[in-house]
Parts: sequence; C-alpha cells; structure tokens
Amino acid sequence: SHSTRSDTDEVIRLPLRHVKRRRHTSRDTAAHAHASHPQHCFTDTQRTTMAMSSKFIGNNTALRSKATGAKSSRVVTAARRTMSRGSDSVWYGPDRPKWLGPFSEGTVPKYLTGEFPGDYGWDSAGLSADPETFAKYRESELIHARWAMAGAAGCVFPEILQKNGIDIADAVWFKAGSAVLSGEGLDYLGNPNLIHAQNIVAILGIQMLAMGLSEAYRTNGGPAGEGLDNLHPGGPFDPLGLADDPDTFAELKVKEIKNGRLAMFSLFGFYVQAIVTGKGPIQNWVDHVSDPGVNNGFAEIYTTKFTPN
Repeated sequence: SHSTRSDTDEVIRLPLRHVKRRRHTSRDTAAHAHASHPQHCFTDTQRTTMAMSSKFIGNNTALRSKATGAKSSRVVTAARRTMSRGSDSVWYGPDRPKWLGPFSEGTVPKYLTGEFPGDYGWDSAGLSADPETFAKYRESELIHARWAMAGAAGCVFPEILQKNGIDIADAVWFKAGSAVLSGEGLDYLGNPNLIHAQNIVAILGIQMLAMGLSEAYRTNGGPAGEGLDNLHPGGPFDPLGLADDPDTFAELKVKEIKNGRLAMFSLFGFYVQAIVTGKGPIQNWVDHVSDPGVNNGFAEIYTTKFTPN
C-alpha cells in the first residue's frame, strides 16, 4: 500500500527496499545546485567577505579555546591544591573522631562539619561561628603551628649536639640572644666557619626581610603562586610531590596541624621550665628520667619555689 502527499513528497511503499525517490521539480534542481556548488551562487565580493569572516571567526574561536583551556587548567590546579578533605579519610566528615570521643553527641556545633583538617568539633567559645573569623583563625593557627615546629626543633637541637660531644657554648635556647650580644659572638652549630653572629641588628634585619618577603609572597601571590592556595600552595613549593595524591595530601594536612599544636604546647612548656629550673628542655628531660620522683613539675614548682623560708 502507499500514500501520495504531493509532487515533492516521497512515495512510501513497503517493504523499504522498494521506496521510490520523489520526483524532482525545478525548485529541487535549483536547491541541489546551490547545495552542491555554493560558490556559483555568490558574487566575488560576497565570497571575499565570507572568507574574511570565516577566518576571523576561526581565529577568535581558537583564542577563546586557548584562554578557556588555560583558565580551566588553573582552576583545576587550584581546586586540587585547596581541597579540604580526602574521600576515604577517617579524619574528615561527620564520622570523624570528636573531642569527647563516644560522649561527643550533642556537643559539636553545627558549623563544624569536619570539612577542614584538625576539626574535632570543639569550639566552646564560639570562635568559629563566623566563617570569615574562622578562616582568619585557621590561617593564624596554621602559621603559628609551623613556626612552633621550627622553633621547638631549634630549642632542642643545639642541646642534643652538645650532649653528643659537639662544643657549643650556651647551647640552651634562652641564652642564644645573650651569646650574640657578647664580645665573642655566636657560632651556629659550634662551627665558626658556618655563621658567626655578632651583630644583633644585622640578624634582626635579615630575619625581618626574609620573613616579610615570604609572608608577602604567600598572602599576595606571585608568578610561582598564581592560582594556588596561600595556606597549602603546592606547585613549586612542593618539590617532593607530597601533595600530588589528594588522599595523601588530606592526611598530611591533619598530621601537620596535630604536630603543630603539640609543638605550640611544647614551647609553652619550654618557657615554664626555663623560668622554674633555669635549664633547657633536654637537660630537664635527662634529670626527670634519672629520678622521676624528685625531678618533676610538682616538686620543682610547689616544693622548691613556694617552700616557706
């Protein structure tokens, strides 16, 4: 069976192998000629204009694609570097460890969701309720944690070297400044050929310049830090590639803040020990191990310092 709609419609007959092509009219012939040879349907001026337009559109599209690709690359890099959590890490999310362990139910504020490393759900003072304030405190804590880890190592390392036979005068950390001000100066690591510090003004100037430039570059960015997180930059600041894997990167963030908090607490202990005993942390540890019942915080603070005369 078949049905005919008009001169220009196809005649459809079953089966499909018997489909007849429609009859061509003069209009069909003109349309076919136009589709097959479009250049014959335009004047020379029209063809020139179309060629210039095609070239402009092609170049413009290539430029847009290149710019979009570069922008997308930067966005992907930034997103990879600034990610806050690892998908399989137990230290993130609602099921992360809390500050009261199994008794933390109902004690965690709603704004502490486990998105950031080191979030144990404790904010009794409400310091993190405002997102902008929380971001500032988080940055401040991380920077202080890094300086505390470097400072704690600097406090114990000279004493360890001295205990192992290296001649270091005034190896205790709180005497380093007075050694610089003395006439002989201070030899770094006990080696006069390494760094011989005698001018406290020069030391402060170098430290302020180095720290100021580093902080300015971290906060304001630069050629090597474009599109990267100012707290965990990565890129050229990660030559070992420790942050290449997102899950490993998330775990390292947790380890960093945990060790940094411990370092800040340790430095506070170093200060108190220096005031009470007049000794460095390594010597205090050696004394405590030799006689824990006598050399401890309770005996030193309450028994020795506050005993009535």
